Amino acid sequence: MKVQGTTKTVVVEPTPADLAARVADRFITRLQARTRNGRIAHVCLTGGSMGGAVLAATAEDPRSADIDWSLVHFWWGDERFVERDDPDRNSLQSRRALLDHIPVPAENVHEVAAPSDGVTLDEAAQAYAAELARFASVHDEWPSFAVCFLGVGPDGHIASLFPDRPEVTVTDAAALPVRNSPKPPPERVTLTRPVLNSAKRVWLVLTGADKASALGLALAGASYASVPAAGAKGRRRTVFFVDEAAAAEVSPELIDRDY
Repeated sequence: MKVQGTTKTVVVEPTPADLAARVADRFITRLQARTRNGRIAHVCLTGGSMGGAVLAATAEDPRSADIDWSLVHFWWGDERFVERDDPDRNSLQSRRALLDHIPVPAENVHEVAAPSDGVTLDEAAQAYAAELARFASVHDEWPSFAVCFLGVGPDGHIASLFPDRPEVTVTDAAALPVRNSPKPPPERVTLTRPVLNSAKRVWLVLTGADKASALGLALAGASYASVPAAGAKGRRRTVFFVDEAAAAEVSPELIDRDY
């Protein structure tokens, strides 16, 4: 379904559980298609309850056993600059939900450094940019993600790109330090819009009535500086996977019931 000249698709499921299962099904299908002939799949993950729910549903799907996980590399759109065993850590949530349950090589899991690694926040961001550069695509200084998952906050933020902050407009860096985040914890590392939007497919997953306004603004073409989710766009496909509560302000004609 086209939205104001873009290729933004809205997919609605009744409940968060239904939505997690739907996204996991699409994710496994995409990984199967990508890796079937030995191609590498770079995947950018997100945190939050729905990010974890999608990964848990992926782990529970019997088809996950058929994927060659040695061909899949995992990254994160943002990370909280806390210790690796801190519950706020996005990578810890991802490990518990999926990564600890699949035979993915350790070198394929690309985590942001933690304070105990002996680096500052700025150094952690610089190191993550350097790690991305090791897997640079033909066109960019970072890999092109087969799928980039993004959560969306009630304020419209994605990754750790928050409204009306300088990080959201940066285009000359791959990863940035974030200080005094409006959402705790205060220190984070985030990928920038050019990196997120270089993904072939950007999948935004959001649930709950408190996300309805942000979704409506993103679909209406709001300024990405004020509503960062409005600026998320994959090279081939941009999909908003939402539950009925989040879709409360979405016009029925914008919903793709066949995707």
